[in-house]
Amino acid sequence: MKRDYQDIITGALVLAAGGFIAAYAASNYDLGTLRRMGAGAFPFGVGVVLFVLGLLIGIPAFFRGGTFQTISVRPAVAVLGGIVVFALLVRPFGLIPAVCGLILAASIAEKTFRPVAIAGVCATMAVLIFLIFRLALNLPLAMFRWPF
Repeated sequence: MKRDYQDIITGALVLAAGGFIAAYAASNYDLGTLRRMGAGAFPFGVGVVLFVLGLLIGIPAFFRGGTFQTISVRPAVAVLGGIVVFALLVRPFGLIPAVCGLILAASIAEKTFRPVAIAGVCATMAVLIFLIFRLALNLPLAMFRWPF
């Protein structure tokens, strides 16, 4: 009997992540009570929800057939690289250049390079970041910084 191994692996990963998050929150943070929730109540709840979702994804996959697809490493590396680029750029250059760097790095995940679309996403995100973080929330984040 063939099984849907892709969903089995996905369910197992989500289940493991949820179990780890719930166990970590329960052992390291105060959960509190239902009336006065502690710092660990939300991460514990998220962990339990992820654990249940992992079960709901993985268990039915044992009873249906599926194909095991090849996994492309390029999109994962591009997205993780985008996070690294953001982390390296946000402090010296500010929030908007860091987000634009993240978008540029993550755009490597696509097979075709579309500079007009990437520039449009960067411009849209820059405007949204300014409107949300500076005007709406009034957070003291540096939008632009020139380190030189």
